Amino acid sequence: MTTKHLVTGATGNIGSLVTHRLIERGIRPCIFVRDEARARALFGDAVDIRVGDLGASQRSLAAAFAGIDTLFLLNSGPDLAARDRVAALAAKKAGVSHLVKLSTLDVLSGVGTGPWHALSETAVQESGLDYTFIRPAGFMSNALYWAEAIQTERILRSSTGKGKIAFIHPADIADIAVHAMTTRDLRRQAVVITGPKALSYAEMAEMIGAAIGRRIRYVPISDDEASFGSDAYAEAMTDIWRAIREGRVTTTTDAVQRILGRAPRSFEEWVAENVTEFAAPGKSRGRRAQS
Repeated sequence: MTTKHLVTGATGNIGSLVTHRLIERGIRPCIFVRDEARARALFGDAVDIRVGDLGASQRSLAAAFAGIDTLFLLNSGPDLAARDRVAALAAKKAGVSHLVKLSTLDVLSGVGTGPWHALSETAVQESGLDYTFIRPAGFMSNALYWAEAIQTERILRSSTGKGKIAFIHPADIADIAVHAMTTRDLRRQAVVITGPKALSYAEMAEMIGAAIGRRIRYVPISDDEASFGSDAYAEAMTDIWRAIREGRVTTTTDAVQRILGRAPRSFEEWVAENVTEFAAPGKSRGRRAQS
């Protein structure tokens, strides 16, 4: 009997990579999206599309999850625990056997969005479903939010000081997620995944500069100067920057090597893949990073 996989957040950064990797394996995934036209543009006829919103009722989500065996769940925001609780209970009602949740390494430290995800993980466990929690460090793709200042001023401003973090390549997150969805290896586990090395923002600026052939200057600023607002998400990001600055999030693990049998991709590799984003002025990527 063929296992049926459903991916939420399939038109986003990680969800789209997960979906493409399933397709590359010869699997026809189901995706749960709000924008059917965008999904069809990304994946063509290679997926089954169910349209809806993860903020919907338990009854509505249970109908959307019907016939699914493995669910990749990607939610965000301060109400994360409530949303994941509803989704997990809906999945249980629909007969889903395994829920793979994209969480965060910050669950372990209580930093930033970590408390939101900790409550969410508890909600998923209480549903009675088999689960896998994937806890990545910050994404290398967060560096895209530096692109405009690097393009126009050759500057990277941050309040992280000399602190370091082992950002992880989004493709490695997707590869771990697909492994969790298609094997039983990671059932009932929380897997902490990081890049190969903790780097300071100044070191990352130097690597970007080397790739584009320009010197990029790192400019330390205060948390107030770095902040982009006063809502819960902005406060969580400030908490993360402070934790980096104070040396509290330097964690590295061998999980990618152990699970996938290869080293995690380096920041230099990610920069090489995205060098055009920093080399010339272009569309701004916005200001909200992912954790």
